[in-house]
Amino acid sequence: MFDDLPEDLPRLETLRVWHTLWLTRINAKIAAVQQRQAEAERGRLRRPEPPQWTVELGIGTGRPPVQIHAGECRMAGKRWRPVGRDEARRLIAGGLRPCTHCRPDTELDIIDLPHGPTPVP
Repeated sequence: MFDDLPEDLPRLETLRVWHTLWLTRINAKIAAVQQRQAEAERGRLRRPEPPQWTVELGIGTGRPPVQIHAGECRMAGKRWRPVGRDEARRLIAGGLRPCTHCRPDTELDIIDLPHGPTPVP
């Protein structure tokens, strides 16, 4: 059947030990990969829902709001906080500039406000 194996017992036992070591390594690697995949899946299931609206915050004292964004807009900077639909509508109606990329004003059904720069007091 397997004529390519050695005929003497010491070499056959050596091969068995060598293959057992490799099988142990392979099984350990399979277990590690399965654990990583299970952890990644648990992370995906536990990830919180993304915010529906965000307000980008400025720099400085009080971190004033700068711009409103829809959901996961890539144009939002690193400083932002989630806001609800009513607060987003209130901020836009109050003169805060909506993002020109994601157009949260359109999604919020605000179509009659000017989209110029925010007036500076």
